[in-house]
Amino acid sequence: MPPAFKALASITVWILFISGCITAFVTTLNWVVHTGLLGTPDPAMFTGWGLSMAQFILSVVAAKLRQGME
Repeated sequence: MPPAFKALASITVWILFISGCITAFVTTLNWVVHTGLLGTPDPAMFTGWGLSMAQFILSVVAAKLRQGME
């Protein structure tokens, strides 16, 4: 594979990983601000945490695909 595809895969992995971290952080911060640490989270917050986990999983899949390009 050309090096451009490896670079594009690496950029995709980092974008997915960083956006997953930001999504998880913002969702958790939202939960703490709105309900406190002992409050019950809103069902919409579970969507945010699910989205962040999906981004983490996709970043791992993209990293494995990039490793397979070598």
